[in-house]
Amino acid sequence: MTRTTQNKTQDKEKKEKKKTGRKSKTGEKKEPAKTQKIIPAESDDDFLEHFDQERLMESTQIFSAISSDMRQRMIQLISEDSRHISSIARELNISVPVAAKHIKILEDAGLVERKIFGKTHVLSLKKNSFNTAFDSFAPVKRLEVEKGTTLMEAFKSVAIVEVKNIGGRNFIVAADGEEGYFLYEVNGKLIDKRAEEFVLEEDSVISWKRLEPVTKKKLVVSVKKEEK
Repeated sequence: MTRTTQNKTQDKEKKEKKKTGRKSKTGEKKEPAKTQKIIPAESDDDFLEHFDQERLMESTQIFSAISSDMRQRMIQLISEDSRHISSIARELNISVPVAAKHIKILEDAGLVERKIFGKTHVLSLKKNSFNTAFDSFAPVKRLEVEKGTTLMEAFKSVAIVEVKNIGGRNFIVAADGEEGYFLYEVNGKLIDKRAEEFVLEEDSVISWKRLEPVTKKKLVVSVKKEEK
């Protein structure tokens, strides 16, 4: 081996050692130092803004999906009963590919879900998506509370609340003069505790929802006329 070739071989070995890490005097291999990534925590406003923006994007997608007359007719059909795409296409007198394109838009908006049984695709309506479409337009009130504050105390600090005892349990039956029954979500999750029992331990986004009368089904009744 010539001296030039030997030098090249030694240089190559040095480069390999740099890649794999150096060895200590004891022969133990040392790993190269790793750079730790530090991710700054979001502020309260950033957290709330992200939460609100996410809901707004969902609502915008829903309204865009139902802006089409064709998709509205599809929703009406699917709301009556679960259906196949071919069945929808046949009833609306359109091709299956066109129907599939519209269904995909409804699926992306979270309005329709698809269940697959072998080669059969069955579509059904996700009604909760319609109920939450207006959430992003609700007025937002920000407040600072002590740790351990209950939901009821938080509500009373921003609204005039009327409470009624029903079956030994207290329920909010009116807020700022609007009567009704209410549900509560904390960070997007429905809670099963009463407002006076749920304790706030961390920064949260609370959705205070009044139960609205929503038509689940319409009946068109024809009464037979008596024969004379």
